[in-house]
Amino acid sequence: MLRGELTGLRARLPGDAEILHAELYDDVETRVRADSRPWVPIPSGPASPFWAAGAAGASQDGDAAVFSIVELATGGLAGDTLLWDIDPHNRSAHVGISLRPACRGRGLGTDAVLVLCRYAFAIRGLHRLQLETLADNEAMIRVAQQAGFTREGVTRGSDWVNGAFADGVIFGLLDGDRPGT
Repeated sequence: MLRGELTGLRARLPGDAEILHAELYDDVETRVRADSRPWVPIPSGPASPFWAAGAAGASQDGDAAVFSIVELATGGLAGDTLLWDIDPHNRSAHVGISLRPACRGRGLGTDAVLVLCRYAFAIRGLHRLQLETLADNEAMIRVAQQAGFTREGVTRGSDWVNGAFADGVIFGLLDGDRPGT
C-alpha cells in the first residue's frame, strides 16, 4: 500500500468495485460532472468502470494505474483514484479521483492526490501530470492547488453537462514543481 498522512492507495478489490459503483456511478448527477462520456445505466459487475481494471490495478493495455483509496484512521474505503492515458514516451499521464460522499471535505482528496503524484513521479518515472475539472468544481480546484498543480487554462464550453455546455479547467504539475522536491 502507498501511504500518505490520511490515506493509503491499494489495489482495487471486488468488494470495492460494488461500493464505488453504487455510490459514485449510480449517482447520476455527480457522475455526469466527473466523466466526459455519457452516463448509461450499467449494472454493477464486469461492465462497470469500477470493475474494468480488476484487482490488478491496471488496464489491459497498461495506459492506466487504478487504486482504491483507504482512510488510514478507519481502514474504510474512501474512493478511487487513477492515472489514466499514461504516455510512456512523453512520460505524462492524467489524474482522476472520486471520493465517496461521506468522505468529502476532510482533506482525503488532497492527501490521495499527493500520494498518487509521488507514485507517478518516483515509481513510474513520469515527468508531467495533468488534471482536468469543471470550472465550477471548487473542491477539485482546491485539491489541485493544494497538491501544487498550476492552472494552465480554461477550455470554454468544452464539457456537455446536464443539458448545457460548461467550461473546463486544466491544471498541470511537473516533477520538479511538486512540494518537497
